[in-house]
Amino acid sequence: MTLESGGAAVGRFTVTENGSPGEQGESVLRLTGELDHDSAPTLRTAFARWDDAGATRVLVDCSGLDFCDSTGINLLLDARTRAQARGGIVALVGMTPRVARVFEITGAATLFPRYASLAEARTAAAD
Repeated sequence: MTLESGGAAVGRFTVTENGSPGEQGESVLRLTGELDHDSAPTLRTAFARWDDAGATRVLVDCSGLDFCDSTGINLLLDARTRAQARGGIVALVGMTPRVARVFEITGAATLFPRYASLAEARTAAAD
């Protein structure tokens, strides 16, 4: 499933879900474009789907994410808190240097497991 937000003023933002939320307890959300105040509802909708399904492991593929502001970071932190409440995690995968820098500056980078690729994230889960 692909959820979209966009327009000339805010840029195009998509969230693509790989697999079904809750499928084997894992969901992969691929973010593309700019995550900000205007596009955050699109990601919030995707998180609500996996939250309702009870997924315990959400891998957020950030390799296509061009920008993330404080609204996006707060949304990810909220998802992390909800996942932890049920024994789950939200992990960030494939962060671009530009987006990773924002997470480092804000201190949010230390709060998420981060992996270079989905394969690496899945290998870490198997250990």
